[in-house]
Amino acid sequence: MADIETAKRNAAIRAVADHFDPSARYIGIGSGTTIVYVVEAITDLKVDTSHINFVPTGYQSRQVIVRAGLTPIAFDSLPRGVLMDVAFDGADEIDEDLNCIKGGGACLYQEKLVATHAKKFICVADHRKLQPRLLTKWPTIPIEVEPLAASTVIEALEDLGSKGPFIREGHISKAGPIKTDQDNFIVDAPFPTLLIPSDLQNSQSNGFKGRGEGGVWEAEALAKEIKAIEGVLSVGLFVGFNGAEAAAWGKRLGGQKPVAAYFGMVDGKVIVRTAKSGNS
Repeated sequence: MADIETAKRNAAIRAVADHFDPSARYIGIGSGTTIVYVVEAITDLKVDTSHINFVPTGYQSRQVIVRAGLTPIAFDSLPRGVLMDVAFDGADEIDEDLNCIKGGGACLYQEKLVATHAKKFICVADHRKLQPRLLTKWPTIPIEVEPLAASTVIEALEDLGSKGPFIREGHISKAGPIKTDQDNFIVDAPFPTLLIPSDLQNSQSNGFKGRGEGGVWEAEALAKEIKAIEGVLSVGLFVGFNGAEAAAWGKRLGGQKPVAAYFGMVDGKVIVRTAKSGNS
C-alpha cells in the first residue's frame, strides 16, 4: 500500500508542476485519495494562492481545500461564462483513448460539472487505473439515480445488457443505500469491456457497431443511452471530447475527458498519457 501511495504522490507532483498556473483565478479540485496529494503539491509550491478560488466536487474535497488553507468556492458561485483554468481529479479506470470511469466515491455528478466547466481537466492516478479499455479491472459503471426511479433505471440497464445492476449500499448494511451529496442513489452497472472507435474500425467484418450487439458497447454510445434513461442524473463515463478540443471547436464549455492523465508507476516513474501523443 505504501508503494501505491507513493505512486499517487509522484503523479500528483508531476501533474501540478506541469499544469498549475500561479496566475489562475479558478481551479477545480476533485474527489478521492489521489487529490489529497494534488492539494499537497500545490501548497508545497509555496506560492501566493490568495487570489485563487478552488472549486470542490463534493464535501470531502472541500474539506481537503479548507484544511490546506486554500479558499473554496461553490460551483454555483462561479461567474457566469467563466471557465476554471484547470481541474485536477482522479479516476477509477482510464483507457487508451482517455475515456474514464469515475464515481467510485459517489461524487460523479459534481465531478462532471467541474470537468466540463474547466478549460482543461487533468487526471491523476496510480498505475492500477491505466487499462487498455474501460471495465477491464473496474467492475461497474457508477450511475447517479433519483431514488424513486431506481428500480425502473435498473430494468432499463438490464435491457441495455447489464448483468445484475444494483443499488450501492453503505459500509454498514443496515444503514441502507449510499446517498450522494445531491441525496440520490448510486446504481452500479456491470457491462462487458467497453470498446473504443478503433475497435469498431478493426471489427467491421464482424458486424460490430458498438451499440449493444451481444451486450458489447462502445463507451460513448453506452454513456448516451444510459443518460437518456428517465431518472438518471449522471453517468460515471467521462467520454467524448476534452477541453482543448472544445476550445478549438468554439464550444462554450469544456469537455468530459482529460487532456492529459498522469500515472504513478511502481518504479517511481510517472507515465503521462495525452490525447495526441500517447505515453511519455
